[in-house]
Amino acid sequence: MFHDQVALRPVHETDLPLLDRFALDPEYTSPFQWFGYTDPGRLRRQWADNGLLGDDGGRLMVVRGAERLGFMAWRKVVTGTGSFCWNIGIILLPGARGRGYGAEAQRLLARYLFAHTQAMRVEADTEVSNVAAQRALEKAGFTREGILRSYTFRDGEWRDAVVYSILRNEI
Repeated sequence: MFHDQVALRPVHETDLPLLDRFALDPEYTSPFQWFGYTDPGRLRRQWADNGLLGDDGGRLMVVRGAERLGFMAWRKVVTGTGSFCWNIGIILLPGARGRGYGAEAQRLLARYLFAHTQAMRVEADTEVSNVAAQRALEKAGFTREGILRSYTFRDGEWRDAVVYSILRNEI
């Protein structure tokens, strides 16, 4: 999936050390995405099982040509009997932030999910103080819906989040 210079592609085995770094190096993630050390082998085991592409979610690399910019993830959120939406997230490498790659990648992933699943809604959330992520979501066509109070526990505090969504007919 390509748009201008940004593309999404499946995770290759050679990408796994980069994904491990996001789990082990707080300097590599943004302050809003560091929740403590996590099991780096978990992603490697999931990759061996299904290539990080499953029915309930997955991960794709964000790339520009051969350059890896970060990754996108999505997970299924059951919204009712027989209905669901997708919740998406992105982590970009420090050098790729602030260049518009995040907005393009989020737009590409929403298009991909609408093209290949029956979901009507794709949503994303970010901390209230993460203004850059909010701008990227708005640039990608997402609509701000509201505040989720005390939604995320990070760095010893409960933090409010903003929820955004885009609907199938809005892309």
